[in-house]
Amino acid sequence: MPNRLATEKSPYLRQHAENPVAWFPWGDEAFAKARAEQKPVFLSIGYSTCHWCHVMAHESFENAAVAQVLNADYISIKVDREERPDLDRLYMTYVQQTTGHGGWPMSVWLTPEGKPFHGGTYFPPDDRHGRPGFVTILRAITQHWANERAKIEAGAEEIVQALRRYATEGPAREVKDGAAEPPLHEAAGAAFDKCFQYFYEAHDPVRGGFGGAPKFPRAATLNFLFRVAALQGAQSEAGAEAVKMAAGTLQRMAEGGIHDHLGGGFHRYSVDDRWHVPHFEKMLYDQAQIALNYLEARQATGVEVYAWVARGIFDYVARDLTHPRGGFYSAEDADSSVPMAGPQGNRAGGPPASGGATPKPEHAEGAFYVWTKDEIDAVLGADAEFFNAHFGVRAGGNVHEDPQGEFKGKNVLMQQRPLARTAQDFKLELPAAAEKLLTCLEKLRVIRAQRPRPPLDDKIITAWNGLMISALAKGHQVLEGAARPDDSPYLQAATRAAEFLRAELWDEESTTLYRSWREGRSDIPGFAEDYAFLIQGLLDLYEAGFEVRWLQWAEQLQARMDALFWDDSRGGYFNSRADDASVVVRLKEDYDGAEPAPNSVATMNLVRLDWMLGLSGARDKALATVGAFRTQWSSHPHALPQMLCALELALEPPRTVVLAGDASTVEFRALTAALHAQLGHRRALLHADGGVAQRWLAERRAYLAALAPQGGPATAFVCEEFACREPVNTPAALRALL
Repeated sequence: MPNRLATEKSPYLRQHAENPVAWFPWGDEAFAKARAEQKPVFLSIGYSTCHWCHVMAHESFENAAVAQVLNADYISIKVDREERPDLDRLYMTYVQQTTGHGGWPMSVWLTPEGKPFHGGTYFPPDDRHGRPGFVTILRAITQHWANERAKIEAGAEEIVQALRRYATEGPAREVKDGAAEPPLHEAAGAAFDKCFQYFYEAHDPVRGGFGGAPKFPRAATLNFLFRVAALQGAQSEAGAEAVKMAAGTLQRMAEGGIHDHLGGGFHRYSVDDRWHVPHFEKMLYDQAQIALNYLEARQATGVEVYAWVARGIFDYVARDLTHPRGGFYSAEDADSSVPMAGPQGNRAGGPPASGGATPKPEHAEGAFYVWTKDEIDAVLGADAEFFNAHFGVRAGGNVHEDPQGEFKGKNVLMQQRPLARTAQDFKLELPAAAEKLLTCLEKLRVIRAQRPRPPLDDKIITAWNGLMISALAKGHQVLEGAARPDDSPYLQAATRAAEFLRAELWDEESTTLYRSWREGRSDIPGFAEDYAFLIQGLLDLYEAGFEVRWLQWAEQLQARMDALFWDDSRGGYFNSRADDASVVVRLKEDYDGAEPAPNSVATMNLVRLDWMLGLSGARDKALATVGAFRTQWSSHPHALPQMLCALELALEPPRTVVLAGDASTVEFRALTAALHAQLGHRRALLHADGGVAQRWLAERRAYLAALAPQGGPATAFVCEEFACREPVNTPAALRALL
């Protein structure tokens, strides 16, 4: 019989609806039952595309004997970390501080009041290698709860109080000889230098990335390095080194197995230090942020391959992660059904070999993506030798580091050499080799499409959609800058996504933004990251297409974010709302990780809203936010590189470019293309359309009222501190002022 998760919207929760475990979703019912029965809570947090979550589910949560222990002694709660990022960060902070590591699935034991007292990540069902298994731990905690409950509850309360102190006071500040803190601009400069030096020393000059295995494509690091290049100048010593590290890392990623050479897009991370063997899940937030990195690499270097990779990401998202109405799905799984034996690796027809019932398909990580040499040879025929040489395909497989034995005899495609060298080896001209390679890739993509696809998590998450809107807006600016809006697929895709969020995840009457949509809107209100990332996306969308409705909505969302999440005492934004009594501690994210911290993005948004609209109190809130995290970014700046980028902007004088004229004209579009041709200082972009939108803007920034085209159909005004230089009408003249 299905448990209570059967009616939930989350694909992750529904994956566990048939478990024998009597799961509850997070909510009052579960904790009320725990209090009534005086039982501890077992909390399991994961997400639908998580490989080790699947492993623990199969080993333990589908096991009737394990379920019997859980059902007898615990109230068990399942949480999708993507639906409740605030709970995930709260309990992950506890697990990391008490065990020294974290990850998913996350397993935490709570008092009936939600206070943690024991935690970890994946547990095998039985004792292994001298370590206790899941059942052993469950029974030990049950006994300890019965005999030492007062001690457990006292310890849990101490943990909660420590978390609250950290949330309200931040980490302790080191005071040297009673000296006063240096001025903000000096501290920021020192942090920038320290952060750059950290990444310089951690950079792998041969394979790209920072540090050893596993290697994650941490977008915030590359954002920071491109900002260094923009500030110092790409030709300066520091700027050139920053571009070399960032662009070199992106080149190695594009060559590696972490890049889906057939379908576009990137897998989550590489388990080795060569970017070869990935953890095969694909997350929307990675596609969005990595696309931005490649676009900035294109601006910084002029090398077209970076634009090509970005287009591949956008093609993948449009094809496989887009709802018919425009919103973007969350992720594709790492695991999928293993194709039944067929000549090209696709699912073969016919009855099962045993003559009995069709067996349940075997699942494996990367099954959709990996190839045997025989499969490739059968598809490509005479071109297989060329392709196999270029991508390192071998008869015995090309995966050297395979601790789980998952890829024996399999190949993960990884470009082994420049195409020019492959062309030379096969006595081909470079254009002919490129055409042959593209033909081979397309043939394999068509065959691969016949395989069982990885499961899709089709939740539409507000925050991640905001990131994707930003990426597409930037894609329009860099790749389609001179295109008419009606001829711009990237701008249209970003617009459709924003329209979907406005229609389905924004309640105009209550001015409430919601977290996610799947088969209808969830009942979970948005978190700080949903507001921050969507506001950023809307500002970027306005600057790409100049529709003032997105700027107006961003202004409204910022007011709601301030009301719901702002910390009046210390500054900055809490992750969760004040009115959620189930959250025992409201934390502030202080790490730019797989996703940027909401406060890093919010700081940038506030500065931009000040420059664009003169939003009341925006600059003060931006400075208060960076002040709230000063200990973190000054002592460990590599933890907050995205906030350093925001801090740089907050200390700069306001810089704007106002484009006056009809946005549909060739002359106007030529000016916009010139703005995005190269990496440079950040500037807010505004449109003086001579109509209602300009009047609305001028009510907020009075200098905008008088700006109009001069000497042609489109004019650019480059302004600093809202004082504008002589207007220009040509792309060359505009570039000279930037």
